[in-house]
Amino acid sequence: MENPEVLSAPASNAMEDYYRLQAQLLRLTVVFSAIIFFSVWFGYSLHIALNYLIGACVGVVYLRMLSKNVERLGQSAGGVSGGRLALVALLILVASQWNQLEIMPAFLGFLTYKAALIGYTLWAAIPSD
Repeated sequence: MENPEVLSAPASNAMEDYYRLQAQLLRLTVVFSAIIFFSVWFGYSLHIALNYLIGACVGVVYLRMLSKNVERLGQSAGGVSGGRLALVALLILVASQWNQLEIMPAFLGFLTYKAALIGYTLWAAIPSD
């Protein structure tokens, strides 16, 4: 018979790795958002940059909700969360109806979390010597 502590050690270690990955992805998303925000401000205008920043903030919230959903995977029999999709739909709806917001910068800001994921994946794929 196997020791239960031995069986739970790899799962605990895996969750620590997951939390570390989650924190790194959130930090990287915030850094990408800040760099792009200042670049857009310099290249276009503060108005467009703020539209981008609103979308980037929604993207960070979306990434956080996604990571919480992944964390609960296997613990419950719940289905796909509709809250994340509603968040994106709300962003686009508000941007299209409110004259002060522009759809394209807000949507591109939302997609910043994907750029951070791609950047992290490429960085992790390069072997370190």
